Amino acid sequence: MSETPCREVPLQEWTAALAAARGEGFDFFDWLTAVDQTDAEEAPGFDLVCHLMNSSTGRGSLARVLLRTRVPNGQPAPSATGLWRGAAWHERETFEMFGIDFTGFDDGTGKGLRPLLLPEGFDGTPLRKSFVLASRASKAWPGAKEPGEGAGGHDAGAASDKPGRKKINAPGVPDTTWGPR
Repeated sequence: MSETPCREVPLQEWTAALAAARGEGFDFFDWLTAVDQTDAEEAPGFDLVCHLMNSSTGRGSLARVLLRTRVPNGQPAPSATGLWRGAAWHERETFEMFGIDFTGFDDGTGKGLRPLLLPEGFDGTPLRKSFVLASRASKAWPGAKEPGEGAGGHDAGAASDKPGRKKINAPGVPDTTWGPR
């Protein structure tokens, strides 16, 4: 498989470059996402990347192209929904996960950009490098407790005045009675 060519596009020419690629036969919109480059030395921001394919080149040998532009943090990007309606889902995801706004966004509902995947009330943009992940130290990992372990810190094998369930081993793991003594 050959490498997919990547075209670097200035942000102000994003929509024109997408339309030109479509005019060249890249009529199949595959995906759009962003890459956090806010820590870049030169021109920090987000790389907005769009993958297109030429559906007329035949099955198994589809011509592909990537278009990429740098979007400065806090600046909106032009929407691709005027060229491909399927770009709406991808732009909503990119808006939600990276915080990139899209001017001219239209998914046909009139509701504008809105959350797509995260639960209602979620605060933050989880695919940004600056997003702090929750630590296991702040909240106990739910899988830390084995059946029979209580909140009182008793080990599953320790004697307790409360009845508990037998500790369950993963499939293929022998119990403690197996092996040399």
